[in-house]
Amino acid sequence: MNRYRLPRKFTVFAALALALIGIRAALPSGTYFEVTKHLEILTSVFRGVHEFYVEEPEPGTLMGVAIDAMLDELDPYTVYYPESRIEDIRFMNTGEYGGIGALVQPIDGQMTIIEVYDGYPAHEAGMMPGDMVRDVDGRAVEPSMDVEAVSDLLQGESGSAVNITIERPYGGGTREFEVERTKVRIPAVPYYGMLDYRTGYIYLSKFTRGSAGEVRKALMALRDSAGMEQLVLDLRGNGGGLLNESVSIVNLFVPKGTEIVSTKGKSDKWNKSYVALGRATAPDLPLVVLIDGQSASASEIVSGTLQDLDRAVIVGMESFGKGLVQQTKDMAFNTRLKVTVAKYYTASGRCIQRLDYGGKRDAEGKALALSDSLLRTFQTVGGRPVLEGRGIQPDIEVETPFMSTLLQRLLDNHSVFDYATFVASRLDSTDVPDPISYSLSPDDWSALDTHLQDKGFTYTTESMAVLEDLKEVVDIEQYQGVSADAMNALEAVLKPDLGRDLTLFDVEIRQAIEEEVVLRFHLAAGMVERSLTKDPTVLRALDVFGEELVSIIGDGSIATPETLNKR
Repeated sequence: MNRYRLPRKFTVFAALALALIGIRAALPSGTYFEVTKHLEILTSVFRGVHEFYVEEPEPGTLMGVAIDAMLDELDPYTVYYPESRIEDIRFMNTGEYGGIGALVQPIDGQMTIIEVYDGYPAHEAGMMPGDMVRDVDGRAVEPSMDVEAVSDLLQGESGSAVNITIERPYGGGTREFEVERTKVRIPAVPYYGMLDYRTGYIYLSKFTRGSAGEVRKALMALRDSAGMEQLVLDLRGNGGGLLNESVSIVNLFVPKGTEIVSTKGKSDKWNKSYVALGRATAPDLPLVVLIDGQSASASEIVSGTLQDLDRAVIVGMESFGKGLVQQTKDMAFNTRLKVTVAKYYTASGRCIQRLDYGGKRDAEGKALALSDSLLRTFQTVGGRPVLEGRGIQPDIEVETPFMSTLLQRLLDNHSVFDYATFVASRLDSTDVPDPISYSLSPDDWSALDTHLQDKGFTYTTESMAVLEDLKEVVDIEQYQGVSADAMNALEAVLKPDLGRDLTLFDVEIRQAIEEEVVLRFHLAAGMVERSLTKDPTVLRALDVFGEELVSIIGDGSIATPETLNKR
């Protein structure tokens, strides 16, 4: 057995030795001793464990735990990738992989397709959201398998064949498909279209390689073919991606030579300035950008710089606040390290990073936000104040729509998804001819209550949790005798009642189910198109164009790069 274990130990020790040899050139002389000292301690402890520990530990597992624990002390964006996860990095940067074009997720112990991508093998073969994967190339998909294991079975080299058996619930039976894998590229722009006869809309979901080209293509199609005169660019839910793509997207709207963003790190090589390199595609197009609490990183570069330049009005909620830049570095034995190398600064000079990972932490070890007293205020081109350290604060705030506890529970345990699958099983494309006109039938709505009860659905509410806490306080203060009737009456009102609450919150629950049904017939683009008709942030954005936009940022045009760069 030792003949097989020794090389693995040697591999880890060799990696540590290489680190000791190579680190001298990478570090200032003042820190070299401390780093090499602790590396040597780690090496000796690692060797001691393998020589003396009573069991036979697995070297790779131990080292992985040690590396992860070390990186946990930094920030959540500095991540170690073992050789087995190298493909994850390529997917994050490109949005591409070899597969069938379907997204799977465990639901009630069954590996279930939750989305298929337009034009890819799964969609063309007829697979649908709700289908449960039973077998891949003769290997049964067991409930104990995780998403990564099933994804590995479905993915593979482009052009290779794969046999998939699915079960379609609610009477659809078992179906077998033989499909050819292809290079799947998840679009960065899953939807664009016209909101009205003048206003275009582009939804940008990520900043992967080529996303700027997708935005430009959508922009030109809306302007040249659909008569667009003003644009809503939606960055909500967009967690960021490649910095260069964000620079190129800003360049679509600002003149060549305009400074867009700069980065600063502890090494001079990370101190860079990024300017618009090309001619703007739409330099004078009135522009509104939508953001929310999940808009981060590259999304904040785009929205923050367009705000700094008074080129767009920002509408929505305060953004996430990630002002850190990562680069991926090759490590020993085909591993990688994605490491934070710099902070970025938008055109006004502000850094929008919210949490101070290098400062004090709370009792649980979590990073704290920068203190208000330490924050500086910067100015846009037109002299409007903008704050650092708090993400991007919208020019016009629109609160997130209320969501009832009942709907949240229905979404969390996939009951909305399941009921949409049930409803869709009895429909065909003629029943859902387009994303907008479909509505849940009265019979389907009435059947929801019984369907949920048959599935054993239960829920509780925050109101009941607070009431239980109140009961404890009443007992402590010995008010039971005088409060019993009032407490019982309050409990009767607040106790979850499925029939009552379905009626009380019917509008939002209907909307959620209808969107899921539309997903099955018109895919993600149709779901987005439908949601826009009732989206309060989009509706508010439509009202901004005209006098309100001019009152906030002027006419939306910006000064020449020469003037801007003298600020």
